[in-house]
Amino acid sequence: MTPTNSTGAIRYDLKLIADMVDRGSRVLDVGCGEGELLAHLRDTRDVDGRGIELSMAGVRAAVTRGLSVIQGDANTDLSDFPDHAFDYAILSQTLQATERPRAVLEHLLRVADRAIVSFPNFAHWRGRWHLIARGRMPVSDYLPLQWWDTPNIHFCTLLDFRQLCQDMDIRVEKGLALNEQGHPQWFAADGPLANILAAQGVFLLSKGTSS
Repeated sequence: MTPTNSTGAIRYDLKLIADMVDRGSRVLDVGCGEGELLAHLRDTRDVDGRGIELSMAGVRAAVTRGLSVIQGDANTDLSDFPDHAFDYAILSQTLQATERPRAVLEHLLRVADRAIVSFPNFAHWRGRWHLIARGRMPVSDYLPLQWWDTPNIHFCTLLDFRQLCQDMDIRVEKGLALNEQGHPQWFAADGPLANILAAQGVFLLSKGTSS
């Protein structure tokens, strides 16, 4: 996953996530990579940010930026964080790579009042066409690796994710349907077109009655 675009600016989907965060908030970025989003939040929204990242190279790069980031695994280490320690917990393009997505969501909304989750939509029409026309697992800009080399182990669709939120009594406060470049689409994330035409989804979540 490339964290920045060709101009060096923050990726547009990460900017959309940042815009969901209130100024001055306490933020935990899970799977923060080299800390691009945390640095942007620090510089533009005055957040008190923390991060965990599995890659030691990512941790070193984030620390070099002056960020508070530790090495950790979303699958096992979220349980070490206390309840309600943060205002927001962010999981960007990582849910599909976790071993137990439901447990990870539970922890995100235990350690924080709100969670922001983004992931690729496996029901996107290009992926469907790839399977129909070629009979092989799709490879694209937002799913760039072959099936045998990808860290993604739990693909889901936008409908799958919304159903899981409903089952877990998670409220979807805001949902965005994004194209392959990470820009918001004109149709609603919960509308009939999103599950086919959206390449990615971004959701702001909280505990309570799901929408």
